[in-house]
Amino acid sequence: MEVQSSNNGGHSSFSSLRVYLNSLSSTPSRLARRAVSVSTSSDEMSRVRAVSGEHMRRTLRWYDLIGLGIGGMVGAGVFVTTGRASRLYAGPSIVVSYAIAGLCALLSAFCYTEFAVHLPVAGGAFSYIRITFGEFPAFFTGANLVLDYVMSNAAVSRSFTAYLGTAFGISTHKWRFVVSALPGGFNEIDPVAVVVVLAITVIICCSTRESSKVNMIMTAFHIAFIVFVIVMGFLRGDSKNLTSPAKPEHPSGFFPFGAAGVFSGAAMVYLSYIGYDAVSTMAEEVKNPVKDIPVGVSGSVAIVTVLYCLMAVSMSMLLPYDLIDPEAPFSAAFRGSNGWEWVTKVVGIGASFGILTSLLVAMLGQARYMCVIGRSRVVPVWFAKIHHRTSTPVNASSFLGIFTAVLALFTDLNILLNLVSIGTLFVFYMVANALIFKRYVPVGPTKPWPTLTFLTLFSTISLVFTLIWQLAPQGKVKAFMLGASAVVAIAIVLIFHYLVPQANKPELWGVPFMPWTPCVSIFLNIFLLGSLDAPSYVRFGFFSGLIVLVYLFYGVHASSDAEANGSFGVKEDGQVLKELTEV
Repeated sequence: MEVQSSNNGGHSSFSSLRVYLNSLSSTPSRLARRAVSVSTSSDEMSRVRAVSGEHMRRTLRWYDLIGLGIGGMVGAGVFVTTGRASRLYAGPSIVVSYAIAGLCALLSAFCYTEFAVHLPVAGGAFSYIRITFGEFPAFFTGANLVLDYVMSNAAVSRSFTAYLGTAFGISTHKWRFVVSALPGGFNEIDPVAVVVVLAITVIICCSTRESSKVNMIMTAFHIAFIVFVIVMGFLRGDSKNLTSPAKPEHPSGFFPFGAAGVFSGAAMVYLSYIGYDAVSTMAEEVKNPVKDIPVGVSGSVAIVTVLYCLMAVSMSMLLPYDLIDPEAPFSAAFRGSNGWEWVTKVVGIGASFGILTSLLVAMLGQARYMCVIGRSRVVPVWFAKIHHRTSTPVNASSFLGIFTAVLALFTDLNILLNLVSIGTLFVFYMVANALIFKRYVPVGPTKPWPTLTFLTLFSTISLVFTLIWQLAPQGKVKAFMLGASAVVAIAIVLIFHYLVPQANKPELWGVPFMPWTPCVSIFLNIFLLGSLDAPSYVRFGFFSGLIVLVYLFYGVHASSDAEANGSFGVKEDGQVLKELTEV
């Protein structure tokens, strides 16, 4: 196999087997040089972006980003998450849980927004981490996120078959067929899921602008169905259900499980906000990043928060919390009611639209992540190519689309993944850390240890808080330990805030209340990571191991070749600032 590491030829570690084996002997020295090598914003905006050949067209405005953000977040999962969190944790106060989760999502979105405005390229979190912590941390987080996207999209496409069957009253088994020769979990073939994935792949390959229009149409239908469900809940519901359970022996009141229940519910429903991160990967295609990205990202999170809160109130009015079906709260509320069975089909149709929009936005995001990882040379540069006619990453979109379709064809939903995306939460955590590092560590040869020490200490105390929350038995001792951990965490932030000055204040748009805003995001993501089950971590560990092997046997050598061939360079920061502020 022959792989050239630069557009202009030059030395390649993969020109022959002998050369490759010799390159492997240089792995330690190359790792020492490349693993934590930091790119620059100007480099990402110029030489690295030029690797793709053609540029992506800047065709998106703030309303496109709002549509993509809503489409990415409001999937079918909200119909399940709301009922589960209300029944098991929060009761009617689930609306407060959604408000808290929405605020936390907004704080996390701010971190993405500052980076996306400062560095409007398609790489999203990969590029943000690459300019702060270096090449290997960026590849590790970015590759994990791409794998999570692929598996999640395969799972979501299979669930589309189930919701479509619900909408038309057709059993899922009639849409799938079993191949007995294949092992269990891989023998239920789903051709509908494959058609959906391949159709969306064609759409995102053709045009980003057209993809946005398709998303707008489907999102409008989906929101219309959600509004319909909300209105039906208010019309059919009873305000007494907001305070009175069906069984008197169960806790009553608007806060039946107290503050602990509200926050536990917030931790569960926060996962319904995952999806806005894909919008940051569209930054390279936004006409005016400085104005459009903050409005698009923050606006989509705010609108989704309002919709979720209204859905929570509507559901809580339909039934007492102790009668809510945690798996299908809205459908079950109308099932069995004389003359209202048709509402369950409407829920199925609305969920189907939600699946399509979330799938389209996620597939747009995964392709752009893969494209920019290709630009950095740690995967074959073929993935970085932009088609000259469509101005889209056709190679990355096609490859990942076909890979997703193959998984969706054979693999059972439960085999693919736990509904929680551990890779996404990990990336959120890394981006928040990267923002603090970027703000407080001066550019150039400097000592980053005060900031790194703070980040390590704060993450550690957040982990301690999470472990106490998850493992310690209920009682005064647990409450004391949680309170002490919170006091220590606040003290650490205060000391850092007063002792370490900001070194790099943003010129265009910045996160407010530094470093508190990203610290809340760091804590929340550690807290959520602590709530995941053991199989999620086993899967994360397995794929992380594969990613490390890819970097050791390919990525570090390919990027070293690119460095030796002079493929990494910079342009003046003033020129980059000029490009950012141009409309």
